Amino acid sequence: MRISFFSFLTLLLIISVACTPKTQDIAKVNPAAVVDLPDKIEKIVKTEKEWKSQLSEQEYYVIRDKGTERPHTGELLNIKDAGVYTCKACGLPLFSSDTKYESGTGWPSYYEPIKKEYIKEDTDYDLGYARTEVMCARCEGHLGHVFNDGPKPTGLRYCINSVSLGFDKAEKSDDQP
Repeated sequence: MRISFFSFLTLLLIISVACTPKTQDIAKVNPAAVVDLPDKIEKIVKTEKEWKSQLSEQEYYVIRDKGTERPHTGELLNIKDAGVYTCKACGLPLFSSDTKYESGTGWPSYYEPIKKEYIKEDTDYDLGYARTEVMCARCEGHLGHVFNDGPKPTGLRYCINSVSLGFDKAEKSDDQP
C-alpha cells in the first residue's frame, strides 16, 4: 500500500493534534473546588512556630525549609482524577488536573499553573547550578522547580513535590460521564 506525501502529512497533523494536551477553563473542570480565583493575592505571613503547628514534619521540611521529597513516593504522583491541586500550606489553587502529565521524573508534573500570578519564581543554586524554584505566591511555600523540557503548548515542566500540594477532586456534574 502506497501513501501519498500529502496523506502522510495529514496523518501526522491529526496525530499531533490528538496528542497535544488541551487547556481548559479551570472553572469548567471543578467549579466546586474553585469558587473564586482572586486577581490580587493577599500574602499570608505566619511565624515559623505557626507553620510548624499547621504542617506535618515532612510538609514543613519541604514547604518551609525548601526540601525535596524522595522521587516516586508522593501520594499525588499517580492521581488521575479530575480536580484542582492546591497549596498545602494556604489552599491557593495552583494547578489543574488538565495540565498534569507523566514526566517520568517521580514527581507530579504540570505544563502550566492555573494562573501565572499564583506562582512566584526565584533562582536557587542549591545543587551548584542555577535552577528556577517555584513557590506559592500567597504564602511563599516551596513547591518545586520549573524546567524548559515540558510538552506543548508551553514547553514547561513544573516539577512539584507532592507533599506541597493538596487535591480537591472534581465533583461530577450532569455533563460529566
